[in-house]
Amino acid sequence: MVRALLGFPPLEAGIVPEGSLKTGYAGLEFLNVGPFTIPVDDRGRTLVPYRGPQRSFRYVSLADVLAERVDPAILKGRIALVGTTAPGLLDQRSTPVGNVFHGVEIHANLIAGILGNRIPSMPAFIVAVEVLQIAALGLVLAILVPLLSALWASVASVVGLAVAVALNLALWTQAATVLPLASTVLVVILLYTVNMAYGYFVESRSKREFTKLFGQYVPPELVDKMAKDPEKYGMEGRSDDLTVLFSDIVGFTSISESLEPKDLAAFINEYLTSMSLVIRDQGGTLDKYIGDAIMAFWGAPVADSKHALHAVTAALAMQAELRRINVAVVQPRGWPEIRIGIGLNSGVMRVGDMGSKIRRAYTVMGDPVNLGSRLEGLTRIYGVDILVGEETRNRVTEIVFREVDRVRVKGKDKPVAIYEPLGDEASLGSVQREALALWANCLEQYRGQAWDEAASALEALQRMDPGLKLYAEFAERVRQYRLAPPGPSWDGVTAFKSK
Repeated sequence: MVRALLGFPPLEAGIVPEGSLKTGYAGLEFLNVGPFTIPVDDRGRTLVPYRGPQRSFRYVSLADVLAERVDPAILKGRIALVGTTAPGLLDQRSTPVGNVFHGVEIHANLIAGILGNRIPSMPAFIVAVEVLQIAALGLVLAILVPLLSALWASVASVVGLAVAVALNLALWTQAATVLPLASTVLVVILLYTVNMAYGYFVESRSKREFTKLFGQYVPPELVDKMAKDPEKYGMEGRSDDLTVLFSDIVGFTSISESLEPKDLAAFINEYLTSMSLVIRDQGGTLDKYIGDAIMAFWGAPVADSKHALHAVTAALAMQAELRRINVAVVQPRGWPEIRIGIGLNSGVMRVGDMGSKIRRAYTVMGDPVNLGSRLEGLTRIYGVDILVGEETRNRVTEIVFREVDRVRVKGKDKPVAIYEPLGDEASLGSVQREALALWANCLEQYRGQAWDEAASALEALQRMDPGLKLYAEFAERVRQYRLAPPGPSWDGVTAFKSK
């Protein structure tokens, strides 16, 4: 029909000779019809440049033409194709722009494409372009996707697909060249799927093992944080600045002897669970249980710049929780009321997975740890609930402390100051503030060997709080020093020979 329109010019085949320097291959590439070039493949096939969906061209009923019901101007000077549209005449085709497409309109699209020089080409070398595209995009995604999180891997894959589609559209619209897209899309989807599957089945298993490993020590929220980047955390031994906590029930042996085994088990389970939850809520790492004793630390495996504050806050919260247990659990069952002593200390410790070939544990060791244990034992002597070392005291400014004494514990030559945390500034009443000031003066007189002034201050303090063992302890010391003064070389330090 195109040749008839043009006066039947000759049909010329465009064949590239074998061994051509230009292409390096031989084969049919195009057909020339007058001034128009039709790109074809080696079998003479071409791609149909569909204008749009069905009926993108005007349809005119042949019956109306024969009955002269159609304006002649509609057909004058135009190419008219005669074809069938009724489904029963079997000229229905499936095309990229419609599942059911009239065969006659396919011819119309092809003719319009030839006359408008809009026939897209897919030359033989486009296979090499497709292979290069797949190789380049596949290599980039194969390297990039495994290094990214799931979100960014998805973004990278979408961007990769967008680049491939953009290149395809650019060649289609600017050069009328068809670059197959399906293989590239399949490669991107395959790479993404494989990496996501690997991440789920392999990396997720690794993270689950990591979570299981640390979950028995560390709060779940910290384990989740660690599992996002497990390479940053490990159980290998290292030195770090941490805070350690020891707690123990005062007089637990006598308490356990007064309870039935079943009641003792119920009590210890309730107690350890409650205390452990308090420690976990403050970001602490549970080290171990030793009977009724608890050991925990802050600052590892997840770094915590305020580990001392969180440890002291946990100790105060543990005492508050103990009061709740006494009221809600101990008293209703007629069990003896319990008290606990808590010792805290900060410093550079060795932390990591330590032990034997038979059993290992993630724990801390070092002099600061030993001092923390000693301080827990000293709570019984001074009658206070919590004692912290001066290293911990120096790291915490948000809580008010009462200096208790300067001591030299067993195994240590250097004396340390010990303190009792009382709470934040807002929680202290006027009576407590007055007692703190009076106690500070009492310690000054005591260390200056002004026994009369110290005794007077202690009498006033005992009237304010008669039940506090701390005042009674120092009152007894003052009484003995009055009888036998320690001498001018005395440094005001209390030495303990036992643990």
